[in-house]
Amino acid sequence: MEKKISEIKHEFASAGTEELWGLFALYAEDSRAGVSGLIKQYKKKLEKLEKEKERLWKMKEYERQYRYMGYVCGIDEAGRGPLAGPVVAGAVILPGDCEILWLNDSKQLSEKKREVLYDEIMEKAVAAEVGIVESGKIDEINILQATYEAMRQAVNKLSVRPQVLLNDAVTIPGLDIRQIPIIKGDAKSLSIAAASVIAKVTRDRLMKKYDESMPEYGFASHKGYGSAAHIEAIKKYGPSPIHRQSFISNFL
Repeated sequence: MEKKISEIKHEFASAGTEELWGLFALYAEDSRAGVSGLIKQYKKKLEKLEKEKERLWKMKEYERQYRYMGYVCGIDEAGRGPLAGPVVAGAVILPGDCEILWLNDSKQLSEKKREVLYDEIMEKAVAAEVGIVESGKIDEINILQATYEAMRQAVNKLSVRPQVLLNDAVTIPGLDIRQIPIIKGDAKSLSIAAASVIAKVTRDRLMKKYDESMPEYGFASHKGYGSAAHIEAIKKYGPSPIHRQSFISNFL
């Protein structure tokens, strides 16, 4: 008796990658449009998965290159440009065989996807930490020095000491660890991409907390960046305790 298409659909939905190839062979001669459609659909999914694995392999090029030295740590930051809130740096050491599908530069990901990837990174990482420098300190020492300080904090908090730092375009002063600055590194290194996600999610969560106590500024939506609504709120209500005075003087 011929299986119902709904039953075959359930088989495909439950199958792993290797099992799918067996199903393709099993139902290759089934002439029903619904079955041939399922085969086409799942073949496309496998092709997409293979391309994603190829992309991830390329994104581990720097990690493979420096793995012989020991632990390789990716470094990135979030929040250099906003008018309010802290700058946050992430430091992440991934295992050599780590595979986190769809991990990319945090700016290329939706907020929902970043949240999902955050949990997977924290689960799979050898070590992952953040450094946070608040707005008052940013005003005191400037955003570049504050970014360096956040990065040093993140590295120094790691539970294991890295032997190599892969940085997104910068060289961090005050660290006696070999550093490899990579232009647009968050799109070229899996470790830096992971650090960018950790930093971005951490900072976004902080800005949502600030929004609960200061809803008039809309921090949950713009995360402290200079949107028209945010600038209008600064003019209307004045600066909040988390605004960077050195960034907003033009609006006051």
